[in-house]
Amino acid sequence: MSNRLLKLHMTPSLIGLVFSFLMAASAQAADFRSVSVAKAVSYDAPSQEAKKMLIFSQGYPLEVIVNLGDWLKVRDAAGTLTWVEAKQTVQKRMVIATASTAVRQADNADAALVATLEKDVAVELVADNKNGWVKVKHASGVAGFVQSNQLWGAQ
Repeated sequence: MSNRLLKLHMTPSLIGLVFSFLMAASAQAADFRSVSVAKAVSYDAPSQEAKKMLIFSQGYPLEVIVNLGDWLKVRDAAGTLTWVEAKQTVQKRMVIATASTAVRQADNADAALVATLEKDVAVELVADNKNGWVKVKHASGVAGFVQSNQLWGAQ
């Protein structure tokens, strides 16, 4: 049995196609969901028989890593990977403050201060990232702009 070297000839159009595919895959937006029930139990495997890991409160944002239909492998703000039942989540986009940060009236640092968002507080993401700022809304109704680098889940 002889060893043969397989030689792959990549034409410029094939290289472009492969490059386009890789760029599209890396540019795909992350899938975020939020907890829709008062308390969502997470597990170390996609089964209610698996070991219980964490409890997430309503409104907590989760990044979906794997979607199996009924079960989602998710990453929380601390970076922990666990499984939750998909039926306990909704598409509503929430984010969490990573530090105490200013909520401004407009999307710039010189705008009037509306409120201060404390660390680990979850708020609804109202408008996507624009020039490093996102529009958020607290459950109390207070809304304004926060620098996106101060929030987990605003990527």
